[in-house]
Amino acid sequence: MKTNEAAKVVLYEKPTCTKCREVKKILTEQGIEFESIEYLKKPFSVDELKRLLRRAGLKPRDALRKNEPAYQRYVAGQNLDDDQLIRTMVKHPELIQRPIVTRGSKAVLARPSSNLSKLGIE
Repeated sequence: MKTNEAAKVVLYEKPTCTKCREVKKILTEQGIEFESIEYLKKPFSVDELKRLLRRAGLKPRDALRKNEPAYQRYVAGQNLDDDQLIRTMVKHPELIQRPIVTRGSKAVLARPSSNLSKLGIE
C-alpha cells in the first residue's frame, strides 16, 4: 500500500525520553503510521537540521536543551551565531530538544505533546 508522502509522519526521538514515548503512544493510539528516527544514532547534517528547524518555525536557540552538560561545555557563554549553533548541535545532537515530529511540509517540537495539533494530530 503506497502512502501519501505529503502526509508522511516522522518522529525524531530518543527511545528513553518520556516525552518521546508519550508522542509515540499518541500516534499509535490514533493509528497514525510513522517513521521513527533516533537522531542520536543517525545524526542530522547541517542542512537537514536547518530545514527541520525552518519547517518548525524555530530558531536554533528555541530547540536547545539547556540542561545538558554539553550546553555548559559548548554553548553557554560562547555568543554563537545561528550557523555556529547549528554546527554545534549537529556535532552534539544531545543538545537538540525532542521529540520533533514532521508531517508533510510542517514540523513541530512536540514539547508539550499538544503541539501535535499544529500537524492535525489531536
